[in-house]
Amino acid sequence: MRDSLVLTFDIGTQSARCLLVKPDGSFADMEQKRYEQPYFSRQPGWAEQAPDFYFETIAALSKALLQRNKDSVGSITAVTITCIRDTVLCLDKNMQPLRDIILWLDKRRAHYRKAFPFVKNVLFHLVGMGETVRNIYRVTAANWIMQNEPELWEKTDKYVLLPTYLNYRLTGNLTDSTANMIGHIPFDYKKRKWQGPNDLSRCVSDVPAEKLCALVPSGATIGTITPEASELTGIPAGLPLIATGSDKGCETLGLSVIHDDRAAISFGTTATLQMAVKEYFEPQKFMPAYPAVPNDMYNPEFEVFRGFWMLSWFIDQFGAADKAEAEKQGISTEQLLDERIKDIAPGCGGLLLQPFWTAGITNPNEKGVIVGFADYHTRYHLYRAIIEGICMELYRGLQVMQKRSGKTIKELFVGGGGAKSDIVCQITADLFGLPVKRIQTHEASAIGSSMAAFVALGTFRDYDDAIAHMVQQKDTFEPNADHHAVYMDYYHKVYHPLSGKLEGIDKNITTLLKRRS
Repeated sequence: MRDSLVLTFDIGTQSARCLLVKPDGSFADMEQKRYEQPYFSRQPGWAEQAPDFYFETIAALSKALLQRNKDSVGSITAVTITCIRDTVLCLDKNMQPLRDIILWLDKRRAHYRKAFPFVKNVLFHLVGMGETVRNIYRVTAANWIMQNEPELWEKTDKYVLLPTYLNYRLTGNLTDSTANMIGHIPFDYKKRKWQGPNDLSRCVSDVPAEKLCALVPSGATIGTITPEASELTGIPAGLPLIATGSDKGCETLGLSVIHDDRAAISFGTTATLQMAVKEYFEPQKFMPAYPAVPNDMYNPEFEVFRGFWMLSWFIDQFGAADKAEAEKQGISTEQLLDERIKDIAPGCGGLLLQPFWTAGITNPNEKGVIVGFADYHTRYHLYRAIIEGICMELYRGLQVMQKRSGKTIKELFVGGGGAKSDIVCQITADLFGLPVKRIQTHEASAIGSSMAAFVALGTFRDYDDAIAHMVQQKDTFEPNADHHAVYMDYYHKVYHPLSGKLEGIDKNITTLLKRRS
């Protein structure tokens, strides 16, 4: 079993990867594809993709990878999938898609229209949940479909998340892991099961029970690869598909965060900070902690919705000259910009940024803010201010979660594309005042996903054993005490007080935009 391989698919927002993972955490080989068009928009703010886009992508990747590794195919003992969250499909009675996939990036909104029963509405207001649950109702894709495509909804036999559909395409079973049920769906995150008809918040996403998939714990066998799927993907028929979890959950596990004194930061399209705890708690008021891949744990999460997408936004809007220079030097634009910002002092000469280019659910009126401009600031100060702003918001999230949980985080593990940058990791260490650690690979999601299979198959006795064999700490960035003191001054005296003072202004901007749209 120590010579076995797990074939793992890691399906992201911008690209997909297919990897042959070894029990030592290295990769026998991998195949990757960056999407030419991650999504399309039929209306402003929409984000959709063709129903079989992701399956066809991983099928092509798998065929190419396994064709190149014919001698290793016999060593594959299991298949796993880890996938983007809150991305949904409607299926008919024959399990055929009825419409395009709606991605997590989608910004369409359902109308509230007094959707909740009177008694529940009163209860929501009594506990202070009124505005939050209305916002969640509006962003729930199923509610939009019910309102705007009622005939299609009537034909919908199953309403599923993307990994559930991919499981079906590979095994013929419409079954998924409880650690994958992360989205605007009627799921009880604490109890790891579908909500009952009498649960208080069931009305927020009132998808009928018969339209929902079967659930199994992480580590269970979803099914085996069918002959039809084998023909399309090259994966040997009969191999087990093992249930794992979402991309962020697998990344947290793959970064070795399964104890409550560690936290995982993902510097991806969405930047997140996750903890791993045994006791359930809400990381923010009325927001759930997600089921972790280990079935006795939860991953409370704090999120910056647009995260490191903001660096791509900066390059698109202000970085044409840097992009051209980077091409001349044969390096990435991000590498060039890292060089440009490394000598800028912490705090960017008083330039601070709040990274709310897209507002979150708990405060839908929130707007991005840049303050402190002076005549000596350059675009490089702004670039560094984006990084510092994302880190300051994640730091704020950590303070909230530590207070709500009573836990103290002593070290941070980082993953995602942004973690490739030494300067990003050092800024993070300095701002948090904690050591920041990188593991041997940036493919932490794949490590975590395959780890679940190795544990399930008995290669390792538990997740601690798996981490000891599969995860190696490669780099440690120690905090600079002087820099941390500077960041804390800016955080406590400028950043943290800023949001409360702008709440009314943000709301006025939202009202004015609606009035003129």
